[in-house]
Amino acid sequence: MKLTLRSMVSMAALGAAMAACSPAAEQGSETPPSRAGLAPGLFDAGTAIWNLELTASVPPPDGFFDLETVMIPLSLPAEAEGDEVTDDEGTGETADADDVPADMPADGPADVEDADEEDSGPGLLSFANSDLAFTGDRVIMGGFHGFNVYDAANPDDPAHILSVVCPGGQGDVSVHGDLVFFSTEQNRGRLDCGNGGVEGDSSPERFLGVRIFDISDLGAPRQVAAVQTCRGSHTHTLVPHPTDEDIAYIYVQGTSSPRPDSELAGCSGGEPDENPDTALYSIDVIEVPLNSPEQAAVVSRPRIFTDYETGEIAGLWAGGALEDGGQTAASTVACHDITVYPEMGLAGGACGGNGILLDITDPVNPRRISDLADPNMAYWHSATFSNDASKVLFTDEWGGGLGARCRAEDPENWGANLIADIVDGEMELRGYFKIPGEQSDIENCVAHNGSLIPVPGRDIMVQGWYSGGLSIIDFTDSENPFEIAFFDRGPLGPDALRVGGYWAAYWHNGRVWAPEIARGLDVFRLHASGHLTANEVAAAELIRFDEANTQTQLHITWPDEPVVAHAYLDQLARSGALDETGLATVRRAIEGWDAGETDAASLAAAAELLAAATDPQAPADAHRMAELGAMLMRTR
Repeated sequence: MKLTLRSMVSMAALGAAMAACSPAAEQGSETPPSRAGLAPGLFDAGTAIWNLELTASVPPPDGFFDLETVMIPLSLPAEAEGDEVTDDEGTGETADADDVPADMPADGPADVEDADEEDSGPGLLSFANSDLAFTGDRVIMGGFHGFNVYDAANPDDPAHILSVVCPGGQGDVSVHGDLVFFSTEQNRGRLDCGNGGVEGDSSPERFLGVRIFDISDLGAPRQVAAVQTCRGSHTHTLVPHPTDEDIAYIYVQGTSSPRPDSELAGCSGGEPDENPDTALYSIDVIEVPLNSPEQAAVVSRPRIFTDYETGEIAGLWAGGALEDGGQTAASTVACHDITVYPEMGLAGGACGGNGILLDITDPVNPRRISDLADPNMAYWHSATFSNDASKVLFTDEWGGGLGARCRAEDPENWGANLIADIVDGEMELRGYFKIPGEQSDIENCVAHNGSLIPVPGRDIMVQGWYSGGLSIIDFTDSENPFEIAFFDRGPLGPDALRVGGYWAAYWHNGRVWAPEIARGLDVFRLHASGHLTANEVAAAELIRFDEANTQTQLHITWPDEPVVAHAYLDQLARSGALDETGLATVRRAIEGWDAGETDAASLAAAAELLAAATDPQAPADAHRMAELGAMLMRTR
């Protein structure tokens, strides 16, 4: 990298600012270590870590771990290359691999599904951990065997306090108060949460949909509702009512084949030209009266893929490659994830072969307002908005999460993140990000779930990459995202691909929380580095939410605190947006405020200086200057 004189001065000034103003914090480095060649092992694998600190690793509790299951070697057919794989019902029929949804529990290769369905032995994902939800001091971790609750009052030493056994995958969770919402999608799922599976094509004992548990009594958690849906619940999304705090909605993303009408009335499959009532091409919306959750029921099945000009409900991508040499993308018959952003009235849907933008101001009847297809995307998997909703980042689960997709020979834009700007309500492609291709043939790796890290003035995200570990990226410049921290662990075993790694990684209340599919729950602390000052880390650690669900994005508002102002100023120093005189002037004003010697005239002068220096051609710095100036004026 060539450093100009100006940038060298700015870096020196930034260093001086950090020395003078930064809170105490561990200092990381600018140069990442290699992830390649990490030693295998279940709980003793080799690791590589950069600008993070692993502060806790909590192994799975008793009853939620089976060594034989974890160590099942997986030899994938070449399904992601377009070959055929046996269908999920084990009938012997074949389906195109491009229709294989992500995470694979219900629609995966027959050896995976059959193993999960059998009662006599373990299945590949029978004890896999999945997603997280946060409430108060508790962290809830879902899984294919049920869910676990941890007391995280000390985030660096979480303590297991509750297990609920309820097999049926994939067990994504969300929470509101004492109610836990839990996804079930496998045919073995029983209404009574029993472990014995279900016989036959139709059975009143089978449950596919969203369960609701009351965990107010940790000694006696209760299933208080179980809302059946035609395609089960691969994932779900908690959506608050816009005005009534006693009502919540659940968007249900079912990806399994439709159940027969004989098992659940009103369910049927097929293409819409033969069956206009097909359960494909829609999502389910459940209304939950929070004071009487036992009355929860499906209230709509919106056709969000409709071609609004023709009325055709199969109105989006039909499957196949978008261009020669591009990915073979899935058909858009369902969504894998929908991330709602209630404060903005928006949702980002990751839906087979399309990423879509929804207006959810009427949450019972969401309406698509924009959609994208892309030749690099095989299976649009999940979405994360920037805090101001000017951008949305989609992940691509190429290979369903069970393949090695982060090797040196894999295309750098396949199985990656796609970043789009949102301009006048339309999504416009800007860039991609994928971790460096240093993973081996025996490490399942692809972009997966994550969330924002609340650093003011920047768009920073942490996410899981399965056996590729977790990665933190800056996508403030949506055309040029870059990595600023990571953690990686070696494969589970030395001789074959086994399914492990991070299902997700989320920032919550000052820590990164990462559910490991096989190894349990990990917690990390973020370190300052050349990419992130201690003031920026401290400003992020200020943000606290009493409750957080991973597909319900919360708007971040930073308090008027000196460390937040210092964080903005560090960024202006890093970019060179202010000269030395300007930096010194603003810094003196903030330091006076920080010392309790608020000088209204100095703060006003600093705000005026920032306004005068604003360059509209540099939107990120213009935003920082506006936010910092407004804060200084409020503080006078």
